[in-house]
Amino acid sequence: MKSNFKRATLLLSGLMVGGKLFAQTPDSTATGTDYVKPFSGGNQLRTWSVGVHGGMLTPYTIFGTNGKQDFKNPTEQLGYGAYIKDQILPSLGIQADFLRGKVKSNNSQPDVNGNPVFTQYTTNINWSAALSANITLANINWRHDKPFIQPYLTVGAGTMNYTPKVTYADGQEVNFKTGDKASINEIFIPVGVGLKFDIAPGVNLDLGYSVNFVQSDNFDGYNYGTTNDRFSYAHIGLEFALGSRKKPQMATHNPVSSMRKEYMWENQQTKTLLQQQIDAEKARNEQLRNDLNTTNASLAKLTTDSDGDGVVDVNDKCPNTPSGTKVDGSGCPLAKPVIYVTEEDKKVVKDAIKNLEFDLGKSTIRAHSLPSLDRVAQLLIDKNFSLKLAGHTDNTGSKDLNMRLSKDRAESIKSYLVSKGANASRIEATGYGQNQPIASNKTAAGRQANRRVEFTLY
Repeated sequence: MKSNFKRATLLLSGLMVGGKLFAQTPDSTATGTDYVKPFSGGNQLRTWSVGVHGGMLTPYTIFGTNGKQDFKNPTEQLGYGAYIKDQILPSLGIQADFLRGKVKSNNSQPDVNGNPVFTQYTTNINWSAALSANITLANINWRHDKPFIQPYLTVGAGTMNYTPKVTYADGQEVNFKTGDKASINEIFIPVGVGLKFDIAPGVNLDLGYSVNFVQSDNFDGYNYGTTNDRFSYAHIGLEFALGSRKKPQMATHNPVSSMRKEYMWENQQTKTLLQQQIDAEKARNEQLRNDLNTTNASLAKLTTDSDGDGVVDVNDKCPNTPSGTKVDGSGCPLAKPVIYVTEEDKKVVKDAIKNLEFDLGKSTIRAHSLPSLDRVAQLLIDKNFSLKLAGHTDNTGSKDLNMRLSKDRAESIKSYLVSKGANASRIEATGYGQNQPIASNKTAAGRQANRRVEFTLY
């Protein structure tokens, strides 16, 4: 543990010294200017950056129950890595990550007899490569010209090559994987959070924490339980922006500040000119208003439509047309077309009545009745006919039940015709129950005849 702490201290000191050297490098943005002309394009900003970091690797994570992992006592080991990032949007970057290091833990979970199987495991991460999305959460600041802290989230996917070794209770250390190659290639999912501090133009101090979900239970060399292995990495590092030092870094650039400067500069330069333009516009508007009043007075007689039929009075040969009446170009009512019901139309309706059947005691139309109803719907659409539906029943059951059933069946037919495109406003559905029989209800044939829906086309 002391050795790990010493190495981590040396790593931190090296990173801070490197960051100080970069901070002392001359830069045109060192004056505090973070101005970029608004909407001038991403080529005015630095989008590429590289980062280096070091920190501690441990099986302990903030997710799940760590006491139920394959090994009970995690230890901290040194890890290090680097990345290259392309900031494609102010709040979104795509970065390629590299990581190496060692993960270690002691005291494995016991076997079925309650005895520990291994005293420890050590897994060397030979290399790992991942592609991640880096989401910056606060790079816009309304209080200061440039944000100092940028919280971020990362999530991605990658592959790693690692070599797990386990130590038995007798001290024997063996590779988990035997054969020519003791290493394993595996997919993993890194998820992380962190903070970046703007310590110099183009240089950020990076403090982060990530949990890496390995897509197997081989990472610690012990297949125990049903969950996959995972490990975490807490790091400190430096990020260096690439490109011209005259350009701000997109991830730390505050467009609100640039917009404010642009507004203040343009406002100062154009205030007098704008006032002159306003005065000139006022004079022109006043003249236009006078001209418009004169023109309106002359046009009032030519634009009046007293009866509201869309034809002005000077051209209206039929004044005082009732509201809503369709008129021709002279303002006179259009003749209504005469609708004729042909024998062929009557046959379409007759076939629909003949084929119409419902489920017993219900308003559900049976399937074999639908094709003839489809033809009725098309007839209503093509010729814009109106249709009255009258539902009737026999005298079986109560009057209230029969009245409701006859109404429901008529409404069911109307709903079906409307679903096929017919105009609902031209279909009337009425139920008469058992009140209008056309045959005697004393016979089965008479009752069958009385159970009907009449179609009246007009």
